[in-house]
Amino acid sequence: MNKQRSKINRKMHMKNHKLYRVFIFTLISSSVLLYSVEYLMLGDSGTIFMAFLSSLAFLPINVLLVSMIVHQLLNDMEKKNRIEKLNMVIGTFFSQTGTRLLGFFSEADPRIEEIRKYLILKKDWSEKDFADVSRRLKKYDYAVRADSLDLPNLRDFLEQRNDSLLRLLENPVMLEHETFTELMMAVFHLNEELLNRKELKGLPVSDLEHLEGDVKRAYRLLVYEWVAYMEYLKTNYPYLFSLSMRTNPFDREASAVVK
Repeated sequence: MNKQRSKINRKMHMKNHKLYRVFIFTLISSSVLLYSVEYLMLGDSGTIFMAFLSSLAFLPINVLLVSMIVHQLLNDMEKKNRIEKLNMVIGTFFSQTGTRLLGFFSEADPRIEEIRKYLILKKDWSEKDFADVSRRLKKYDYAVRADSLDLPNLRDFLEQRNDSLLRLLENPVMLEHETFTELMMAVFHLNEELLNRKELKGLPVSDLEHLEGDVKRAYRLLVYEWVAYMEYLKTNYPYLFSLSMRTNPFDREASAVVK
């Protein structure tokens, strides 16, 4: 199998090399042909030679300009590909873990009604609507009460997704998004805190306050990233945005069924 694959690779390499030589020969032949036509039309080899030197003198600048343009185009393409891959990772996180976590946290938020109405997404939302929501969220106090959370259920939920979260965190594209990486670390820390407690019922007030701080950290980052990801879907993938609207964790009447 490996020998056959190597043979195929050699054939492809030879074919590409042959095409490359044909390409070079075509360019040189075209140049010679054009200069010949110019000589036949002008009959002045000195003028043609001076024009050739003039073109040759400009060649380094021409190469520099073309290189800069090509380099910028390649950088833009690479950046776009990285953003696409990163948003695929973020989408995987929300579909497997993030959306459910928002449901857990928001139900334990005694002040959720203050922002719930602003988080009910609409299909006609503009960039300004998303910006307004983001501003409101930055001023919001994410006061989650740990004693209102189903801590054993939350621990089991995170433990079941521990492997998938690790794979997401190990993805190299994560380095491109500092705030999302911070979110993942906050979720991992919360998971570790819960796993290191044998009993999650009857915890002292001091420990509940400590867990509230961990939940609050993850909750704040999670809501912010969710809104940013929803805006990305709205702009680039309307059909995915439609499903996200119908399964909105902040909407008590949410249903995937189209009505």
